[in-house]
Amino acid sequence: MGLKGNGFWAATVWVILLAGLSAQAPVPAPAEQRPTPTFRVQIDAVTMDVIIKDSAGRFVPDLKKEEFEIFEDGVKQEIVSMTMSHGGRVTNALHVPPPAAPEGVILPPRRVSTDTSGRIFLFFIDDLHLQFGATSRVRDLFKRIAKQLVHDGDLFGIVSSGTSSIAIDMTYDHKRLDEAISRIHGNGVTPTEIIESASGARGPSELRFRAGVAFRTMLDTLTNLEKVQNRRKALVWVSEGYDFNPFQASRLSLLGEDSPYLQNQDNLPRSDTDRDGNTTQQWDPRIELQKQGEAFSDADLAFEMGELTRAANRANTTIYTIDPRGLVAGGEIDQQVDPTEWTNYLRKSQDTLRVLAEETGGIAIVNTNGFDRALQRIDAETSDYYVLGYYSNNPDLSKRRRRIEVRVTRPDVDLWSRTEYVVPLPPSVPASRPR
Repeated sequence: MGLKGNGFWAATVWVILLAGLSAQAPVPAPAEQRPTPTFRVQIDAVTMDVIIKDSAGRFVPDLKKEEFEIFEDGVKQEIVSMTMSHGGRVTNALHVPPPAAPEGVILPPRRVSTDTSGRIFLFFIDDLHLQFGATSRVRDLFKRIAKQLVHDGDLFGIVSSGTSSIAIDMTYDHKRLDEAISRIHGNGVTPTEIIESASGARGPSELRFRAGVAFRTMLDTLTNLEKVQNRRKALVWVSEGYDFNPFQASRLSLLGEDSPYLQNQDNLPRSDTDRDGNTTQQWDPRIELQKQGEAFSDADLAFEMGELTRAANRANTTIYTIDPRGLVAGGEIDQQVDPTEWTNYLRKSQDTLRVLAEETGGIAIVNTNGFDRALQRIDAETSDYYVLGYYSNNPDLSKRRRRIEVRVTRPDVDLWSRTEYVVPLPPSVPASRPR
């Protein structure tokens, strides 16, 4: 693998022990004649996109290698490659060929690429988490994307999670984007449907299933994006966000039977009269068990978000999330939902979009109607950036999750880059949660 490119290649380590036995000798050879075990280590270059802007929000195109510092788990790294893309034009900022790999580093043959695209966009339409009533807004958003973000020479693909059934392979043809726009249909569940739906042991089963489909779709896609080199990759994720435990009080009828927002009456407390004529209310014991089962829903969702952001960072892919609802003032008129519960649902769902973006170096376009300005920013960030590369000299080879910190010595500039990556295991090693 070369040092060029935006896809980073995390370090993997394994040992090949070479030993031989003489077929002629019936007894072991003397110690001084025995073959010396040979240890070979494969370490791939780690590359990352870095965006630098001045106080006025303009890209800074004249930074030198000496002004950058990279730390991996607190250990300073030596920058061995540095390229800059400015206005779609890519230059070698070091003005010298990248150095040879350090001793002990084994690189596979360079793969010849015939693709000359400067940028790669993947658009994910999560229609399983887009209300049907938002269909026109989503279509209008993608018409703006087609006009303001995707330019000639950009390679892009589109995939949906649900009934829109969109799966367009990477293409330069803008007509394919227009075709996809006409097929977009929101198919998300409404708050009323969530409240009145059946719950599994750990919350609304339908929500878990829908989120699982969306997350698996993107995990598979990000795995494929790991193979793409020499390109700036951006994933534009359009969704209304995720919540594994929304409207709990309404779903379990914990608001009380006198609440004006009472919808699900199946779980109301039973009224009993004792021998003295006194009336008491008893809650179904299953309600308490349900509450306990849903106690870890937020933790489950946080784990799923972590898996997605780690996969994006492995693929050196920046995620830009867009909530097409725009500036939200309150719930829909035809949805009788407790205002406090609605506010909590909105906050949690938007927070998941913020996590996906911020943990991968992107931005979350939520709770705003300024889509044009946001698309201009995405366009600039995917056109103007540095790519820094280094060979990890981190001494802790057993640690898979690596924290990355990029610093710039020049004052009064803002910096954006990814903050971690996870070392992939060799194929023969079973996967587990990175530590």
